[in-house]
Amino acid sequence: MLRKMKRRFIIAAMAAFGMVMLVLVVGINVVNYGRMTSTQDGMAESLLEYERRMHEHKRRRSVPPDKKSKEQERKSSAQSEPDFPPITELPGGGPEARFTIRFFAVYCASSGEMEVISRDFIYSIDEETAKEYTTAVLRKNREKGYYGDYRFQIKKEEAGSTVLFLNVTSELRFVKSLFVISLAIGFSSLLVVFVLVLFFSQYAVRPYMKNMERQKRFITDAGHELKTPITSIATSADIAAMEYEDDEWISNIQKQTARLTRLVSELVALSRMDEEIPFPEKSSFSLSDAAWETAEPFAVRARAEGKRYDQNIGENLTVFGDRNSIQQLISILLDNAVKYTPASGEIRLDLYRRRRKVCIEVSNTCELQDTADLDRLFDRFYRVDESRCTNTGGTGIGLAMAQAIAETHGGKIRAERADKNMIRFRVLL
Repeated sequence: MLRKMKRRFIIAAMAAFGMVMLVLVVGINVVNYGRMTSTQDGMAESLLEYERRMHEHKRRRSVPPDKKSKEQERKSSAQSEPDFPPITELPGGGPEARFTIRFFAVYCASSGEMEVISRDFIYSIDEETAKEYTTAVLRKNREKGYYGDYRFQIKKEEAGSTVLFLNVTSELRFVKSLFVISLAIGFSSLLVVFVLVLFFSQYAVRPYMKNMERQKRFITDAGHELKTPITSIATSADIAAMEYEDDEWISNIQKQTARLTRLVSELVALSRMDEEIPFPEKSSFSLSDAAWETAEPFAVRARAEGKRYDQNIGENLTVFGDRNSIQQLISILLDNAVKYTPASGEIRLDLYRRRRKVCIEVSNTCELQDTADLDRLFDRFYRVDESRCTNTGGTGIGLAMAQAIAETHGGKIRAERADKNMIRFRVLL
């Protein structure tokens, strides 16, 4: 129990810290990627407009001269054509812009013809490669995006489209480096926090451990103190019953002392389940044989009460654990089934292997309320119908004991509705 609580504390702390680190790592990288993309798009848009205007300017200058003299043409051109700013004056430019900004642009006419209009700022791309890149990005039907180490942007007009490729190798390398570094830092932080949580978890659960020790000590001491007066009362009742046979009051005293004796024994046994090693001598044993041995008395009892009993126990089923406690678990489930199954009802025991686990199922007919919380059946002293307490003679901690036995063997137990008037208890070991 304490080991499980410590494990849950560590898992909860690591899950919380892991979520925080995940949000930080993802947030930092997403924000960095978004800012980098926004900057690249701004730069590409400015360069695209610059190259588009330069392309138009070059086309007008390449028109054959008319009858005007060269001097008149020069003056007219100087008056009508604007002076284009150098690349250093564009956003992101500077004195070293020509040596740091790498890009090329391709103009695509409406007829499909391509023309490389700018390759002055890049060395590693020839015209054929530029046209190949342009064809690939036009197939994507996107105005902007990434293609290899380039951020492309397309400007569409009636006459054609201009595609600009901005080399972002260093930026993408920085994004990847930041992602790897942030992951490494996050993972290292998780390891450090895990070591710290593992170290401090024993201090966190220490108050609970003290309370558990006090509770177990109280139950054990109280059990020993109660045994003496209960034994005295039972002995006195037996002697009185010998003198006054068939006395109703004496018979009731005997029944209640027997019930109280069983309750004290179960409470002490249940408190021992919370120890670190409740079953120090575990071993492999045949669960099939143990189930046959345990179920036989309940089968006879059920049939004697007019109830239908069926069982299907698989062969050669073995588990590692404490044989007596597993038999006690099966006994608790079958005892509950026989007690709460009405006349002519059905009880069924199934044992089979599911992958690497062994499954124990006990099903029985009963009247289930629609609002019944089946998980509460494993609470100590909980009863669905309090009025049936005296009729069944139970103590209300049998299923809590079954749950403790299953969990101390590394298994699980749960209750479920098998049918409208059928409940099933399933144990996985």
